[in-house]
Amino acid sequence: MSHPIRIGAKLVPQGTSIAALRAFWRLADESGFDHLWVYDHLAGAGNAAIATPEPAIDVFDGWTLLATMASETRHARLGCMVTANSFRHPGILAKIATTVDHLSHGRLEFGIGTGWGEYEHTMFALPLEPPRERIEKLDEALRVITALWSPEVYSTFHGNHYHLTAAVHSPKPFQQPRPPIWLGGTGEKRMLKLVAEHADVWNIVDKAGPQEGARLSGVLDRWCADVGRDPHQIRRSVQLKPDPKRVAASITPWLESGFTEIILFIAPDQPLTDLEQIAEQLPALRS
Repeated sequence: MSHPIRIGAKLVPQGTSIAALRAFWRLADESGFDHLWVYDHLAGAGNAAIATPEPAIDVFDGWTLLATMASETRHARLGCMVTANSFRHPGILAKIATTVDHLSHGRLEFGIGTGWGEYEHTMFALPLEPPRERIEKLDEALRVITALWSPEVYSTFHGNHYHLTAAVHSPKPFQQPRPPIWLGGTGEKRMLKLVAEHADVWNIVDKAGPQEGARLSGVLDRWCADVGRDPHQIRRSVQLKPDPKRVAASITPWLESGFTEIILFIAPDQPLTDLEQIAEQLPALRS
């Protein structure tokens, strides 16, 4: 099974304005990008991991922005890279995501992770468990969400962290059987097993490097064999920050390593200029 090369653009909703975000989405949609992304943070991503942050920076809510993006665009698929599972009960998140899927007429890509920002959990007294427990919670959350998205009218689930009792979820997602699930992470013992069990797309960031990405992709293949999954069903994705004038130099090694879903992180200082420069290269990048 081969997958087409798809290229997305991500402008994080921090240190920017709603007007700038709208202009970015519209231009990216008109320019032929395959997917568009925001993030899910309650405080600036650069400060979220520390106990005492630097002065606050403006940050907009990712899922509210996705609902707006659904109305501002017509072609590109859209998603949150990635949703923090620790911020919401998965039943509530399933309802939010379903609504965005309908608003976009089935263009949602459902990206989710464990959650990690220390400060943004501390400031609202949200629990932030050790990594192993967070992965266990994410596993249960995905089971809850996919159960609610299934054709079943009532869903019941009793895990260690989440419970459903004859829960209804109507309407079901616009996409059938459900929106694609994106999971990120590099943990070889637990996270990649979770990817093998649940994900349609596996995502990593470019600091791992394409050689390490290829090695981890092989680990994912072995987990797929263990859980009885065809590894070719899972698309490989990387998020990277390229030189806008030389995008091919950044993404070619990843394409050669089998990664076909490319998300380009665009800096907020001149996003439209950078986006235009990258857009001119899209046909060559996909060939």
